Amino acid sequence: MEKQAHIHLTKADGAEYALLPGDPERVSRVKAFLDDPIELAYNREYRSVKGTYKGTDVLVVSTGIGGPSAAIALEELRQIGVHTLIRIGSSGALQPEIKVGDLILCEGAVRDEGTSKAYISASYPAVSNHTILSELKTHAETLKIPHHVGLVRSHDSFYTDDEEAIDAYWSKQGLIGSDMETAALFTLARLRGLRAASVLNVVVPYSGDLQAGINQLQSGESLTKTGEHNEIKLALETIASLSKKQTTTS
Repeated sequence: MEKQAHIHLTKADGAEYALLPGDPERVSRVKAFLDDPIELAYNREYRSVKGTYKGTDVLVVSTGIGGPSAAIALEELRQIGVHTLIRIGSSGALQPEIKVGDLILCEGAVRDEGTSKAYISASYPAVSNHTILSELKTHAETLKIPHHVGLVRSHDSFYTDDEEAIDAYWSKQGLIGSDMETAALFTLARLRGLRAASVLNVVVPYSGDLQAGINQLQSGESLTKTGEHNEIKLALETIASLSKKQTTTS
């Protein structure tokens, strides 16, 4: 079987459902939730594990930082049979009421990045799959996980000269968070006939310090650690529910 060029997986490694953390280290934390997990490959930023959750096969593949590497992962996962993908990433908040450790369930994303524009004009929308988003909302409420549903902005750099002004502008437009991958994943999933959603753990409060927030996430600071645990649990419960409904209707 042909091995994919970047994720180094074949159809024999595939599953219908995949979780996409950015950080390869987060794959280890997802692995702890799975039954019979096995390490598959680790090439560049793409680390993969496969296991089961409540009887459903789940593939976990890290995508690294940004839209280009996330898009490569999506394209190659599609080639090995994945049809449903949930990003489990991190975010800065764009509204003051959103706290560190809260989750953002992304309805759609502003395409303020370059990857999606390499595929199609900027007027094409980047929106979540409605079915997955509805399941995420239901399970977040059932599990009593603090969460917010709304629009986010995806971008290509943390270190431009006008970050504060950019954040203030999009906050005024009602956006609730920002990341670097969601817009590319949403756009490309639609174009390729896949289902995609994005769950983001807030690691930086609005007007907070970016570097401090990232350091807290890496050091396992309690609120960000809880948020990460919650997004993994939420995504896996959603996949299990989607799989059960698919089996029932098949």
